[in-house]
Amino acid sequence: MSTQQGQDAKFFQRGKIEEFRAELQAAESKDKKYQKRKTVLKKIVANITMGNDMSPLFHDVIQCIGTPLLEIKKMVYLYLVSYGRSKPDQIHMVIPSFLQDCNDRNPLIRALAIRTMAYIPIPVVTEALSDQLRHCIKDRDPYVRKTAAICVAKIYVADARKAERAGFVEMLRDMLLDSNATVVANAVAALSEIGDRQDGVIFRLNLTVANKLIASLGESSEWGQIYILDSLLRFVPEEHSEAEMMGERIIVQLQHANSAVVLTAVKVLLYLMNYMENRRLIEHICKKMGPPLVALLSSGPEVQYVTLRNILLIIQRRPTVLKNDVKVFFCKYNDPIYVKLAKLEIMYRLAREENAQEVLTELEEYASEVDIDFVRKSVRSIGRLAIKVEAAADNCIQSLLTLIETKVTYVVQEAVIVIKDIFRRYPGKYEGIIPTLCENLDALDEPESKAAMIWILGQFANRIDNADELLDDLVYNFLDESTEVQLALLTATVKLFVYKSTSDTAKALVHKVLKWATEEIDNPDLRDRGFIYWRMLAVNPTLAQEIVLAQKPAITTDSDRMDRGALDQLLLHTGTLGSIYHKNPETFIRNAAGRALIDTPALNPSSRAVLITLSRPHLPPTTVTVQGPGPIEPTSVPSAEPSKSMASAPSEVGGQGLLDVDDVATRPENYDGEADIDGEDEDEVPRKAGDPYANLDNAFGGYLADKPQPIGGGSGGNTNVDDLLHWGTAINTQLR
Repeated sequence: MSTQQGQDAKFFQRGKIEEFRAELQAAESKDKKYQKRKTVLKKIVANITMGNDMSPLFHDVIQCIGTPLLEIKKMVYLYLVSYGRSKPDQIHMVIPSFLQDCNDRNPLIRALAIRTMAYIPIPVVTEALSDQLRHCIKDRDPYVRKTAAICVAKIYVADARKAERAGFVEMLRDMLLDSNATVVANAVAALSEIGDRQDGVIFRLNLTVANKLIASLGESSEWGQIYILDSLLRFVPEEHSEAEMMGERIIVQLQHANSAVVLTAVKVLLYLMNYMENRRLIEHICKKMGPPLVALLSSGPEVQYVTLRNILLIIQRRPTVLKNDVKVFFCKYNDPIYVKLAKLEIMYRLAREENAQEVLTELEEYASEVDIDFVRKSVRSIGRLAIKVEAAADNCIQSLLTLIETKVTYVVQEAVIVIKDIFRRYPGKYEGIIPTLCENLDALDEPESKAAMIWILGQFANRIDNADELLDDLVYNFLDESTEVQLALLTATVKLFVYKSTSDTAKALVHKVLKWATEEIDNPDLRDRGFIYWRMLAVNPTLAQEIVLAQKPAITTDSDRMDRGALDQLLLHTGTLGSIYHKNPETFIRNAAGRALIDTPALNPSSRAVLITLSRPHLPPTTVTVQGPGPIEPTSVPSAEPSKSMASAPSEVGGQGLLDVDDVATRPENYDGEADIDGEDEDEVPRKAGDPYANLDNAFGGYLADKPQPIGGGSGGNTNVDDLLHWGTAINTQLR
């Protein structure tokens, strides 16, 4: 085989259209064994692979379609797949050959013919394929039947309504009971592709067919097992026993060597556990899931990353799956950076009081790595560990102080950021390290770290003797700082003034910052906060103190967790791109259908409490009557007959509980086909025609009286509290 590939490599050279045409014409006269034609077609296919346009040879290539040699026929059909749709005016010349090959004695040729026709979505080809496809679906050879199943999906993409009317969906449903496992897998794949379309049928399985599909897993290929396992998500258990029985039969697939099969089996088990009642069985399944997931981490880095992203979702929903395997996620020296970052997040998720010291020791080691991004995440993880595990907080603080002593700029900045959160998590416990932080104030040059340090200076200004001097230095470049730092400086100076209202430096500082924020800043958030602070200080400084220094809620790790309903929904996409992005596929794939748990008597109460329901979109009705003035059509009342005939298909298809067809013409019962766009409402209060704001009811009050005035306008720049009170007299009455 390798020798043949080496010989074919010589064909991958750019050729000229005229030369290929001449060689094909010369091969017609002296080519008894078709060797010349085969050589020329290989050159043409090689040029197509390289991206060269070979469409001018269409008429010459189709002359070879009648050659009895299978290898030549394959290359001609490959050419037709590439250029057939771009030659709608010439494709009719090939249809007789297609039809002849569909009835050939060789099953490979029959399958090749219908597959090629399905890949050319032109009406004339699709029309010719329909009758032949009916016969191929019931062909005696399983290879032809499994190819025909995929062709049905291609026809459905080309013309969905025509495929439904022709009964191909029902034929696919019947193929689920085929005796050949490969045919069953392809039928499932085709129905899944159709069911994932927003305007297609709703693919549902009953218990009988679901059991039949599980029984065919052992005889299917790896791809077939993936399709079959994925289709089991379309079975909705009505009783706990159904989910438990299926889970026990599927758990054996966790031992498969293929990573995609393992992840798909995990996905189905996670889905079924939402409908199980037996706690012992759920714990047993969780225990069985761990070793296969750990085994996948010995694969290549790409498979590792996919597995890690899926594990990150799984442990949030089922923490017991890997609760004792945190050491497995310790980073290796040769791991790619994206694998290291994924492992870092999982280590934090699995950390608890029993293993916190092991995790902390590992994180300390990572903080001395050379990769800056990885070091930053490691330092931040140390802080998050202190917030999550209270017993490890002392050791984490000591580690952070040790890292600050290294004087490495980006390490110091990350440490300051997480220490701010630790102060909020454990108020009054670790404020003794503030002097160490102040010594490294000059090393902070990033907005987030600088804002964190400013928050610390303002929050603990009463404990820092020179807080006014430090803030005065930071305020020097106030107008040039980022918005994040400006907001922090504004709040910190107000806190400083509240703490030290008798200090002249604090008075001057708050006056200067408030004046900048309200008069020279364009950012509305910053300007509005400045106005609020200024008015509170002017009207009631005591109230301002209560508001600015109010007790803040302690930080918890609950914000790190994904919403339970969204997590249940996302776990239905385990092993797909959605599990890597941590987003539902419909948010980044056009026309992708969403998935969600379906409410049945077997659904667990905890899952039902966070259930997310999905609604399938409907296309606009065929006839819409718009009320109001306009041209009067002669047929103003739409006939109900078309909707009746179109609505009859779903009940016919879904009669056996396998498929529910959601036709685009199906509408809610209370839909009357009319859209009220004239905007008239009997209860609406009449408005004056010339005044669009007549009903605002003076919502903005006396804004002119509320107009901000420059502070100390007539006192020559005096900065005492009396100036603030004088500035607020204009709005004193309104605020009270």
